[in-house]
Amino acid sequence: MSYFRELPNLEYQSFLSSRQASDEYVVVKNIFRRAKIRDDLQSVFTLFDKYQIVDGARPDTVAEELYGSSQYDWVVLVSSGITRVRDQWPLSDKDVYNYAESIYGASLNDIHHYETQEIKDSKGRLILPAGKIVDSTFTIPNPNIPTQNLTQSQVVSGISNYEYEVEKNNKKRGIYVLKKIYLQQFISDMRKAMTYDKSSQYVNPNLIRTENTRASNP
Repeated sequence: MSYFRELPNLEYQSFLSSRQASDEYVVVKNIFRRAKIRDDLQSVFTLFDKYQIVDGARPDTVAEELYGSSQYDWVVLVSSGITRVRDQWPLSDKDVYNYAESIYGASLNDIHHYETQEIKDSKGRLILPAGKIVDSTFTIPNPNIPTQNLTQSQVVSGISNYEYEVEKNNKKRGIYVLKKIYLQQFISDMRKAMTYDKSSQYVNPNLIRTENTRASNP
């Protein structure tokens, strides 16, 4: 991920046993500087495209497809608001099955919960929306609907533990990504945000130096 190359540097006092002097520093990346979409632009949907992550896709393969280079995988993650890839990026179908099996074992196909089915009246008006979590004995609370003509399986359906995990994973597949035409502007704005303002720690726009406690507290 080339994102870390974009981070500015930080000189931090060395705690290495091999240091030669008390005022010796090591240069590290300042991971506390974080790129993000500007708050005033996050709700501007014309900047983004809806994208569906296919089975087995990774941030780098999505970046290759959208921006022509896998090095922009961090742009995919930043623009979609993903901060924890392990939890927020969808698993492959195979990994979902293995994950569900490891959790539920022999109960993999047992009922996890029940959901409503979509029911409309004779005029096509929605009476009962699909996907509402209910008890297995749920009935339509509407006296104008001839429920005697509906079987229980037409009103509610059981969702297995495995189906539940699949659906939860599939909800992660729909993300919003930055349109390619705004890529270079975003990178330029991000690099400006990564530069340091002048302060007591300032060395140059890409480097600051922290206080050396050994020098100030001998």
